[in-house]
Amino acid sequence: MPETGYPWPIETTRLDNGLRVVVSEDRSAPVVAVNLWYDVGSRHEPDGQTGFAHLFEHLMFEGSVNVAKTEHMKLVQGSGGSLNATTNPDRTNYFETLPSEHLALALWLEADRMGGLVPALTQETLDNQREVVKNERRQRYENVPYGDAWLRLLPLLYPPGHPYHHATIGSMADLNAADLATFQAFHTTYYAPNNAVLTVAGDASADEVFALAERYFGKLVPQPDIPPAPDGRVVPATGSPVRETVTADVPAPRVYLTHRTHPFGGPGYDTLTVLATLLGSGRGSRLYQRLADGARLAQPDSVGAFGVDLAYAPAPLIVTATARDGVTAEQLEAGLVEVLDGLADGVTGAELDRAKALLTTGWWRQLASVDGRADILGRHATQLGDPARAADRLPGWLAVTAEQVTALAAELLRPEDRATLTYLPETQEEAS
Repeated sequence: MPETGYPWPIETTRLDNGLRVVVSEDRSAPVVAVNLWYDVGSRHEPDGQTGFAHLFEHLMFEGSVNVAKTEHMKLVQGSGGSLNATTNPDRTNYFETLPSEHLALALWLEADRMGGLVPALTQETLDNQREVVKNERRQRYENVPYGDAWLRLLPLLYPPGHPYHHATIGSMADLNAADLATFQAFHTTYYAPNNAVLTVAGDASADEVFALAERYFGKLVPQPDIPPAPDGRVVPATGSPVRETVTADVPAPRVYLTHRTHPFGGPGYDTLTVLATLLGSGRGSRLYQRLADGARLAQPDSVGAFGVDLAYAPAPLIVTATARDGVTAEQLEAGLVEVLDGLADGVTGAELDRAKALLTTGWWRQLASVDGRADILGRHATQLGDPARAADRLPGWLAVTAEQVTALAAELLRPEDRATLTYLPETQEEAS
């Protein structure tokens, strides 16, 4: 295994308009991945504009000055490529993977919608995509068992006014209330070259990419008045645990135990990542062994623990399980609490080694693809200021000791700092 967590070359430049360009050359296959990270997510949204960043994830495919509606997708797919976009609290990213001979096409398309979406945005397009987002909310959050868990957990973890208090799907009331000019102003503010990182990984040289970036993005005008992003690293302590119980159309009781930990990118979050992996990843994990196999409180495919990679707040650790038939929510929660509390008593060397092996495999699996590399480099450039810090991620996990895991559990997983979300089936509520 290479000594570094990222063995490919990384070269960077910054255009005069502020666009950061990252290139990682790999000539092993005639493919390139283009990944554009905008430093705008739900944490940047002002009061009354929740859901805007996510809506623009949709609007950015609906046409720009020189590209008709849906043509961006048709051009990339017609060139043998694939594409998509995602939004989270910290960022929005747009990405394509395609044959390297079409690199110029991908960069031109991204530049055209960065600089040319606002003149092409119409009321009809806006209204149409608002309806699409409403349907997405219904399909992903409202009409799926346990689907609104994330919408409920965020307010439990982060108080009103905190930048992570609301989810990226946002408020339908906010989306409905805003007019076309408000959306145009949001795009002009945040979708600017000096608020973005363009990453290209694969079959292209740095000189080639830098020249194309200058050609297509170089004349785009920077935005001098980007509002400072709110920093959510400080969260007022509640001093007592918080909880919410939801009675809904769900097949069985489910419990989420959550704790605020450390922001993504530092040693504390690296330790949290190892802790979450040994706690909840796979059949060898502590949760599975003790609650699914041992006490038989939880359904085997339901136990899990994971950190959410938020970079500008104490990121949450989420521990969850769904009850087996005949097991109450109270019994399931007691089992989860027992496992969490037991971490402070120590972890074994075998548990630690297993977690590190899983993380190592997952890291190299993501890096095995050029699109995985482009995304990792874009993340580290945008959130940590330097794409080369990607090389620290795997060594950071491998350096974590059993004592550090135990200390983190004792410090951060205390009952008084816990937020608990419980789902009860409607039939159980009626019977009680």
